[in-house]
Amino acid sequence: MKVMVTATEPALDVELDPRFGRCAFFVLVETDDMSFEAIENSNAALGGGAGIQSAQLMADRGVKTVLTGNCGPNAHQTLAAAGIDVIVGCAGTVKETVERFKAGELKATDRPNVSDHFGMGGGRGMGRGMGRGMGRGMGRGMGQGTGQGMGQGMGQGTGQGTGQGTGQGTGQGMGQGTGGGKKKS
Repeated sequence: MKVMVTATEPALDVELDPRFGRCAFFVLVETDDMSFEAIENSNAALGGGAGIQSAQLMADRGVKTVLTGNCGPNAHQTLAAAGIDVIVGCAGTVKETVERFKAGELKATDRPNVSDHFGMGGGRGMGRGMGRGMGRGMGRGMGQGTGQGMGQGMGQGTGQGTGQGTGQGTGQGMGQGTGGGKKKS
């Protein structure tokens, strides 16, 4: 059976990458003999739709099950529509994860375990707080923004908009934007 594991490097004895759509590599493993093929994830840098594009890649490769740490709603819906089982909450090395799957220790889920745009951004800046922040940019994207935290409205570019939502991050005010979420204009 073909399973796909999200990975930090293109090998079996490396740590599993907890992000599905934005993982560094997909490792396609044949569970019968543990032969594998590593595929660099060209979707990781997309401003939006990385999970959907990655899910389509899984369908194109004939994958039966995806083993990952986290999977958002759009990717999960696309995988389910293609008849691909999703197992979330995985950790350890790629090889250990496949061995646990083969032993029947891991079970598929019927829903995503993180919110939309979970894997986007890294954090810089100071302050804590919940609330609204002004976002610089149009559409979806990662990059500089004004107002962090429980706010959407990120992206680098021109234009202005007010965002709100449930991304990761903190604070109001100036700083380099973080968090996950999509811009609402």
